[in-house]
Amino acid sequence: MNNTHIAIDGNEANIPNRVGSNVYAYKVLTALSELIHNRTDVQVTVLLSSEAVSDMPEKRGNWTYVTLPPKFFWTQWALPIHLFLNKTKYDVFFTPGHYAPRLCPIPYVSSVMDTAYLEYPNQFNKADTLKLTEWTKYSVAHAQKVITISNFTKECVEKSYSRNPQDVVVAYPGTTITSYKVSATYRKKVLRKFKIKKPYILFVGTLQPRKNIITLIEAYETFVRLTASRSLPTKGKRATSSTTPQLVLAGKTGWLADPILERIDVSPLKKHIIQTGFITNKEKQVLYEEAFVSTLLGLFEGFGIPPLESFYYGTPAVVSNTTSLPEVVETAGIQVDPLNTKEAAEAFYSVYTATSRQKLIWKRRGIKQTKKFSWIESAKIILETLLDVSSSNKQ
Repeated sequence: MNNTHIAIDGNEANIPNRVGSNVYAYKVLTALSELIHNRTDVQVTVLLSSEAVSDMPEKRGNWTYVTLPPKFFWTQWALPIHLFLNKTKYDVFFTPGHYAPRLCPIPYVSSVMDTAYLEYPNQFNKADTLKLTEWTKYSVAHAQKVITISNFTKECVEKSYSRNPQDVVVAYPGTTITSYKVSATYRKKVLRKFKIKKPYILFVGTLQPRKNIITLIEAYETFVRLTASRSLPTKGKRATSSTTPQLVLAGKTGWLADPILERIDVSPLKKHIIQTGFITNKEKQVLYEEAFVSTLLGLFEGFGIPPLESFYYGTPAVVSNTTSLPEVVETAGIQVDPLNTKEAAEAFYSVYTATSRQKLIWKRRGIKQTKKFSWIESAKIILETLLDVSSSNKQ
């Protein structure tokens, strides 16, 4: 059996406070490290622009780190120089992000999270849009294989960059969810901190245009009107309230959020719309567990972690029936047209008025759905892809 030496760009993972693509890169590297732990036929060298942070996978015989200064223009300067000087050493290069070096002397595999920058360029700042558009185009065009995080993103890559379907590989992310022991006192403390009163609808994510928050607010207003105008069914046990339900927006304010903030300000239910700002993972767990429903009516999702988080914590989720979300939630989620406020409101109402039995069914489906997504399984697909690329170039 031939040995394979894999070089990996570890910069995306090598930061202390990870979000989004940083979490993805870190989890992929951690799973790959675990996967090859006892293999003697695979060697990995992780390339960094600064020393590895403390929680990066432990260095050992077949997993090592090389630091390449300077940080400035690292991907297009220090990295390709190193690869040129070591092109006979490495068999394949992998980047868990969108960007590969412009001049890469060895076969490589790149990754694409989503192509929202092509569909909604006005929702990114100009510098980011230019970088994502041009660098991703080059990286995808010259990669032997491309890793995507959903079938939806795979189709976008094939269509936008004219790649052969056989060269675009889906490796679903795992569920990066932590479960904490939470006391009743802490639960009350969290709800009191954010002035949250049950029942409430929960959105978790950055407040930005493609998350479709304005439509969510309008759907929420319609839902509240429904609760005020309808009589509850008499059959079955229900846990409803005479209190006006709240809408909790849990996450930081993102790019181009002014129209969202203005819409909140003019809402007749303004005092019932709660913005938490940044929340810790432990606070997030409480907010999910205490909500009667969570929602993600996003217009463009490369994958969609929040519904899986919601399922894990036992709360039903109402999500868009577009982009990647149907393949993520399948029958465990309640799917609606993200532009139809009445449909979303009716979905909220159906959960709000559901019987205890129906809620238990949703809970069981949701928990089962989360078990379909594993970082180890994702790493297996990525490793197999890297070995295939290496093997085909040795022939």
